[in-house]
Amino acid sequence: MSHKELTRAVRKGEEIHEENLKRFLRQAGLLDDENSELVVRQFYNGYSNLTYLLKIEQKEYVLRRPPFSAPKRGHDMGREFKVLYHLNKVFSKTPRAYVHCEDLDVLGATFYIMTKVEGIILTAGEAKERKISPPEFRTIANTWLDTFVELHQVDYKTAGLETLGRPEGYVERQVINWGKQYLAAATEEVPSARKVMAWMEERQPRQYQYSLIHNDYKYDNIVFENNQWTRVAAILDWEMCTLGDPLMDLGTSLGYWTTLDDADFMRHMLPSPTMMQGNPSRTEMVQQYAVKSGREIDNLTFYFAYGLFKVAVIAQQIYYRFKHGHTTDPRFAQLNRVSAVCCDTAWQAIQKNRIDGLY
Repeated sequence: MSHKELTRAVRKGEEIHEENLKRFLRQAGLLDDENSELVVRQFYNGYSNLTYLLKIEQKEYVLRRPPFSAPKRGHDMGREFKVLYHLNKVFSKTPRAYVHCEDLDVLGATFYIMTKVEGIILTAGEAKERKISPPEFRTIANTWLDTFVELHQVDYKTAGLETLGRPEGYVERQVINWGKQYLAAATEEVPSARKVMAWMEERQPRQYQYSLIHNDYKYDNIVFENNQWTRVAAILDWEMCTLGDPLMDLGTSLGYWTTLDDADFMRHMLPSPTMMQGNPSRTEMVQQYAVKSGREIDNLTFYFAYGLFKVAVIAQQIYYRFKHGHTTDPRFAQLNRVSAVCCDTAWQAIQKNRIDGLY
């Protein structure tokens, strides 16, 4: 699948000022003639930052900017640009970032321009359309996991990213901050949410290793080179990348790793290729990660509960923006229910002390 097949006409209210953009591209050395025709399409798969495909002068670029009416926290385009710009020098599986713009007069928000990566982005729809077989998914999952382990082994100091985060105290800060963010965005009472928050505060690991972590590593943030599924061309969506506990990164991925054993509503609202035959269970994936990475994984239930709670908070924050009229995307109308189901599932995992077969 090319990026073209993941795009559509720009959503009403999310247009960009094309003349200002062309002027900026010209000044940045990415455009020869400001009078050239610009075609703008919008990627429809993401739920967070807005991403556009730009086609001009036989070239294609990708533009990333924050959502309209979104708080700056969590949508720092300069930080994401810095990660890509530096990481690309030492880790080939990152898109090349060209230029970052802080001038709000151009598009009304900060943004950056990066290269468009060709390949296959494995959304649930794409996986069904391709009729991917169980043996293919075993290859896909293995390549996906190998790349995850490789990412956690990146020498971030050589990349110049040693100041990207504060790994000491990372787990405690995450538990506190995601709890605060959930309460700030809450629109109804969800008893399991408070139970999970209290349990994580009490049971969090106090000692851990740290590395560069992506914080949103899932199938549809990966570009496979081709349908042999043995090579990853690029990892996308680096907005939450930092330095921290790689098992927290794994926990986030577990939170997105929906299976056929999960609650009906979660399978419906968080469709993932991971539900298709041939993918490992969450438990099997953790076992394989441990072997490939050489890391011991204790306190697995904590990391899974954390991952689910983080997904719950993100869903709730987007629903809060929808409820208050800051976005009209119809996909967001039931994200409060997604958030509640994620909290309920996390509490189930805690009660049963396992990460599979919870329903």
